Amino acid sequence: MAHRQQIGILLALPLVIGISHAATAGDLIIPLSCDIGRTCFIQNYVDIDDSPSAKDYMCGTLTYDGHNGVDFRLTLHGRQQKPVHVVVAAEGTVLRTRDGLADSPVKGDRRNAAKGNECGNGVVVRHSGDRETQYCHMAKDSILVRAGDTVRAGQVLGAVGMSGLTEYPHLHFIVRREGKVIDPFGTGLMPGACGSHTESEWTDDARVRLAYSPRAVLNFGFATEAVTNDMIEVDAVSQRKPTTKSEALVVYVRTIGLKTGDEQSLTLRDPDGRIIAEKGPVAVAQNQAQTLLFIGKKRSTEPWPGGVYSATYIVGRNGAPMLNQVFRHDLR
Repeated sequence: MAHRQQIGILLALPLVIGISHAATAGDLIIPLSCDIGRTCFIQNYVDIDDSPSAKDYMCGTLTYDGHNGVDFRLTLHGRQQKPVHVVVAAEGTVLRTRDGLADSPVKGDRRNAAKGNECGNGVVVRHSGDRETQYCHMAKDSILVRAGDTVRAGQVLGAVGMSGLTEYPHLHFIVRREGKVIDPFGTGLMPGACGSHTESEWTDDARVRLAYSPRAVLNFGFATEAVTNDMIEVDAVSQRKPTTKSEALVVYVRTIGLKTGDEQSLTLRDPDGRIIAEKGPVAVAQNQAQTLLFIGKKRSTEPWPGGVYSATYIVGRNGAPMLNQVFRHDLR
């Protein structure tokens, strides 16, 4: 789930006012060192709708009311994973930082624990053109810069974490001009308008890599038991791969961006292609920030036959496929 509170300015310190220049469009690089579409995804965009409803810059559902930044979400964040660096999006000067807050996801009944520290550990950088970029939810004790430092595009600021008001590992990235939040994907959009053919704060390379995708498979794999979101977040599932002697064989898929009216199905087949478990098509009742689906079967008295098991995950809409992914596991 996405957090439901707008991230505010990091620390109540006065701004450093520099010489104002015309904003330079198209100079922001991707602010973290991950493989877009594989090891990280955009979970949420800026909400461009001023009403209590919400829509992203493509008039899609990948946002929520009042969301003021871009959420770059990691697929995994366990102890076995290497830190993912947060980097400066453009040349500038560090205005302020905060560090030392714990990397502890905040669930619904503990939201007040992050009050006043919603951004968590973070950095604010001042750029030419009266712009700022803000980097939130960074890992404890990872920040490598101080206020007053001059930084270059691509310089490491720290690492992605789960500090502040967040339920999953991600970088919340905010862009402001003259103190007001702007959408780096649609700076030239007229109020209420949507579309990708508009001015952007991103470089051409970043814009290509950040091409809009309304739905995406975030995680998938095979397991030995029922799977939860918490197990996936800390990479616990991959540490227990099923074997021919496992008590159960489970397959799971976690997806972001499913829409009302989508239908998802998941099928598990043995090495001979026989279906041993299936579910769906199941209709999606409402827009989903995140969806976890899993199926499985308990082992009989005999070991599972060795060989390659396959799972097929399909999301359809009005008879047309939106997502179609097959993944496999060699059971030994």
